[in-house]
Amino acid sequence: MAETDAPDQERQDEAQDKMIAEEYKIWKKNSPFLYDLVMTHALEWPSLTVQWLPGVKTAENNPEYATHKLLFGTHTAAGEQNYLIQANVNLPLPDTEIDAKKYEDERGEVGGFGGMNCKVEVKVKIAHEGEVNRARYMPQNPFVVATKGPSADVFVFDITKHPSAPGPNDSFRPEHVCKGHAREGYGLAWSPAAPGQLLSGSDDARVCLWDMTQAGRVVEEVRVFRGHTSVVEDVAWHSAHPHLFGSVSDDKSLALWDVRESGSQPSHARAGAHEDFVNCLSFSPHSDFLFLTGSADRSVRLWDLRSLSAPLHTFEGHEDEVFQVKWAPFHENVFASCGADRRVNVWDIAKIGEEQSQEDAADGPPELLFIHGGHTAKVSDLAWNEEDPWVVASVAEDNILQIWQMADNIYMMEEEEEEMGVGAGAACATRIWRDRGAESREGRREGGREGGRYGKDGLGGVRGDWDSKFVRTHAWHASRGRRGGMRGARGEGRARRARQGGVRRPTVRGIGRETPCLKKWSQGTQTRTKYA
Repeated sequence: MAETDAPDQERQDEAQDKMIAEEYKIWKKNSPFLYDLVMTHALEWPSLTVQWLPGVKTAENNPEYATHKLLFGTHTAAGEQNYLIQANVNLPLPDTEIDAKKYEDERGEVGGFGGMNCKVEVKVKIAHEGEVNRARYMPQNPFVVATKGPSADVFVFDITKHPSAPGPNDSFRPEHVCKGHAREGYGLAWSPAAPGQLLSGSDDARVCLWDMTQAGRVVEEVRVFRGHTSVVEDVAWHSAHPHLFGSVSDDKSLALWDVRESGSQPSHARAGAHEDFVNCLSFSPHSDFLFLTGSADRSVRLWDLRSLSAPLHTFEGHEDEVFQVKWAPFHENVFASCGADRRVNVWDIAKIGEEQSQEDAADGPPELLFIHGGHTAKVSDLAWNEEDPWVVASVAEDNILQIWQMADNIYMMEEEEEEMGVGAGAACATRIWRDRGAESREGRREGGREGGRYGKDGLGGVRGDWDSKFVRTHAWHASRGRRGGMRGARGEGRARRARQGGVRRPTVRGIGRETPCLKKWSQGTQTRTKYA
């Protein structure tokens, strides 16, 4: 029986890999229409963690680019050294003009900016003991970084005290080693209000708190919180209340804690917060009461901390367990989630309950704003860039780091239509493509819908349907895989499918490239899309 099962499994794996490769190819072809920015960088080893560091400056020798800093780690094979890494990332400034006619099919690059200008450059590599499960910088001092790995200890590094690259005799040398856990884990959070207050959750079902303000090399825990009965997957401080933090666990519960209270039990707890393991949580930086949890039950839930009896809303759109959820720092209604389904979903809670057509309802709930489908393996972590709104970094098990920004008409078209009265049936001007830093083209729209139809083969990502659903649903069908025969099992990808490069969404000026299924052309001042 086992002998017959093995060939069947091999065939399933091959079919799965083929499906994932085809989905990636489709996404890559359509990415110029879906994004303002896409960078795909192949890492030497996969990273389980990613975070933008604060601070941005004009790139050296190129005033059209800005240099951002990114923090990530490695998850190497047995016997290979692991590292904590700080890299510089050059991103084009918002008013940088890109010539859409310069398209390199091999690298999937629009505008020719991906090679030397838009790049990821490693600046600091610090030897780490085992893989870096999570790395987070201290908000009050971004040079201080805490990490978790396969050890029970939590490590703290001062990046300024380490060389750019370790020498052959350099060993693992953290500035601080935090004791208190018995097993490894992933949960890690610095207090945004109290300098040096560090939280950690681990597989030993404990939450530990350390004070790093006067710490020596070995740091003992200040408090241990024991309210969970299984793995503590994540911890997070409340953004407005410095004494409040939350934790979530494989025991399916969430807990709220007040560090001023004595004892090790939570102030408030919700058993059965999800139907399966709870993997992550995030407090809103814009609200005193709202927070999110993500779970292995494939859902994200919105909560009000004043009442934990039931979630305010359950977001359903992932096809596998959710690993991470993060509120957008620049918009009170927007958050992103990622998981084992190889997707990063962007959500807008203001759209909960909006009416949908039957066709749109089949594509997902109205609050699902965008799906990023550029990864070919499980997405381990994501991070919003606080210096450049709507820019996201995501890392996956396929060794790929992607930096991307959805096309701004996806989140701006509805607001513009409401202001101009689109949808009332009257002829009015609608901005179709926003030319960042240049004059935008205006299109005439009468009665609501014009243009081509979505292709039967599912290989097209743009439809000439100019209402808000064009950008919310049809524009990302190619990445989501709901149409065009993109069915089948989900699974792991291969890093070899992705090549380093960049994609910039073309503005109206210069669009003229044909894909196998799409033809874009300009007719007077009107821009349309149709199938060739």
